[in-house]
Amino acid sequence: MKPLRATIEGIGFWAGGLPSWTAARAYANGGVLVADAPARPAPQLLAANERRRAPETVAVALDVALAACTAAGREPAALPSVFASAHGDLAITDYMCTTLASDPRSVSPTRFHNSVHNAAAGYWTIGAGAMQPATAISAGDASFAQGLIEALAQLESGSDAVLLVAYDSASVGPLRQVTPSQGLLGAALVLARHERAGAPVLSVELGAGGTTRGTGPLARHAEGNAMAPMLPLFDALARDGIRDIPDTAILPAGPGRALTVRIHW
Repeated sequence: MKPLRATIEGIGFWAGGLPSWTAARAYANGGVLVADAPARPAPQLLAANERRRAPETVAVALDVALAACTAAGREPAALPSVFASAHGDLAITDYMCTTLASDPRSVSPTRFHNSVHNAAAGYWTIGAGAMQPATAISAGDASFAQGLIEALAQLESGSDAVLLVAYDSASVGPLRQVTPSQGLLGAALVLARHERAGAPVLSVELGAGGTTRGTGPLARHAEGNAMAPMLPLFDALARDGIRDIPDTAILPAGPGRALTVRIHW
């Protein structure tokens, strides 16, 4: 099968101390963390009261999604979207399990509403007014790779552009022992079928093989987060000084499977 390809029109990024793609690129190229970076994003897509109530997984997903659309010059409402998360919101999952075991009648309707895996996708479609399809994917440490494959498959099927969003937050309580994750991390790509001047093109091939932990600056900075397997790609995108030489990232895509992503400048 021929490699799937797409143009990267826009990038969004958020991690602790790195509240934007600009900050992440600077850090990956020898810079430092932003000293006064906020503890969590404040997605401007939501009204102020919704912004305060939204869980941090929703906040980071919507923040990077809007940033990627803005960078691409694309109207958010016009894009189909793919949201990938290994765990969803583990803090809410822990709350739900604890409350159901101890006092099931006191479950918060708001937290119950936010416990579903497609909560971020739902907030996005409402906030952006998007009527396009929204997909939510969970595949463990292969979540980003499988989300990327889904987005590229939609392009191959005729979509002009697709928004890919990936995010995860910290695990709490007993879940730390089975699904460890630290900090808050999110990133987004607007992927398009047609090339655009000055925009990088990625191509992917799915094959057998294992993967190793990323060693780049961004991968080291957020290595404890469940979505860290995506970071070798963003390290490669951040270090774009050497042109005409494809950068390559190997991403876990499932047991015994790896997704090779090449970036062409």
